[in-house]
Amino acid sequence: MSTVRRLQQFGETVFTGITELARVHGAVDLGQGYPNFDGPKFVKEAAIEAIRAGHNQYARMYGEPVLNEAIAQRFEMDTGLTADPDTEITVTSGCTEALASACLGLLETGDEVIIFEPFYDAYVVDTVLANGVPRFVTLRPPDFRLDPDAIAQAITGRTRAIIVNTPHNPSGRVFDREELQAIADLCVEHDLIAISDEVYEHMVYEGEHISLATLPGMWERTVTCSSLGKTFSLTGWKIGWATAPAPLTDALRAAHQFVTYAISTPLQYGAAAALRVEEDYYDELLVAYRERRDVLVAGLSAVGFELLEPQGAYFVYADHTPFGFADDVTFVEHLIREVGVAAIPPSAFYHHPADGADFVRFSFCKEIRTLEAALERLGALRL
Repeated sequence: MSTVRRLQQFGETVFTGITELARVHGAVDLGQGYPNFDGPKFVKEAAIEAIRAGHNQYARMYGEPVLNEAIAQRFEMDTGLTADPDTEITVTSGCTEALASACLGLLETGDEVIIFEPFYDAYVVDTVLANGVPRFVTLRPPDFRLDPDAIAQAITGRTRAIIVNTPHNPSGRVFDREELQAIADLCVEHDLIAISDEVYEHMVYEGEHISLATLPGMWERTVTCSSLGKTFSLTGWKIGWATAPAPLTDALRAAHQFVTYAISTPLQYGAAAALRVEEDYYDELLVAYRERRDVLVAGLSAVGFELLEPQGAYFVYADHTPFGFADDVTFVEHLIREVGVAAIPPSAFYHHPADGADFVRFSFCKEIRTLEAALERLGALRL
């Protein structure tokens, strides 16, 4: 099967279609996960100042020194691990490119990759682009807990890597130490690489974020991916990074230099300013997002949705079956056309779409007034 055909099979995305349909029908958009409010002024001003200061040519391939150093400092503060800013950190075009370059640089044709579903759709596409083979392990409601036995059964002699996302999109789970330790044990036992997507690391409402690389035996085999966009509400900047020991970084950079080569120079200066922010910023971020979560969870529950209250990230994963629709796509189309609210049908996040047919994903990275407007419209569904 050609790479193009495999991408058609595994890489379909619903974001563009939903966003356009929502625009046409004037729906309140709780679909794609980007804020409808702007990022901090001081971060934008730092980027503007960099433009004025003449930082407008190609950046260093793996990142401007000022940003690599800021990432290393933040990584040590958050994890206690020391990463060399020149040899172990790579600035990328968002976390999305960090994931792609990791797969392209580290996978050989036929290598198998363990992917938990529901998944962020790029995981499958990145694996396919690298001529790898996705191996799926399904997280089941109501708690979407990792099952070590299911993971172990998915591992074969061809398994090369495992992709982990915590806090998890779309379920909102924050995997606990026991779950992550089970992954770590299997990685060490089978000599696997872990690609850890931690973009929602500062949005944890229940439990704690544990970076996979901090567990015994994991630093030397983990690529930790994060970004500026979620934490600082600047998703359009597409500034991300990958942190990994030098041998893994070398492989990732071999792909990165031909995927994007270099990332926007002045925006890297803005990102560096962001990462040096006082800790109060993260406290205030958490308070604001917890309020948004609580408003949306309470409103959806009152309407009649069944859901797991998210422990992290900024999505609510809800069961729509009480409303009597055949599947998620039919339900979302009804929401947009008849109710005036856009959401994401999560069947696109599963190898077998039927596994996601009972659910719908709402984003709460929106102003409170936007969430309230959506809930007012959703009242038309009330059971």
